[in-house]
Amino acid sequence: MFRKIVAVALFVSFIAMSSSGLMMFFIEKPSFTIQMHPVHKLFGLIMVLSVIGHLSFNLKSIIKYLKARPVAIFGGAMVCLLVVLYGVALNNTVPAEIAVPMDKLAAEAEAQE
Repeated sequence: MFRKIVAVALFVSFIAMSSSGLMMFFIEKPSFTIQMHPVHKLFGLIMVLSVIGHLSFNLKSIIKYLKARPVAIFGGAMVCLLVVLYGVALNNTVPAEIAVPMDKLAAEAEAQE
């Protein structure tokens, strides 16, 4: 039963994360991103927990998949891409004169919900 709950939670959180992420990607307005943030954040947490459950049920299969050379290369490339993009994002700081007021306004917007 728990396996079925994890599967449904993973599926629904994937739909929520992908749809909210795509909307934020195509509707490039900070106000809309702030509006969608609670949905994206909550279902992101649910997705992380669901993935942990999914991995606990399927770890042996995933390890078996990674023994295939093309899959291992693809997985390694994806990890490299993730590390590079995190590096770029973390080194692309927003100037304090912009970030501080933006963070304050975002906090006020989230407090109104």
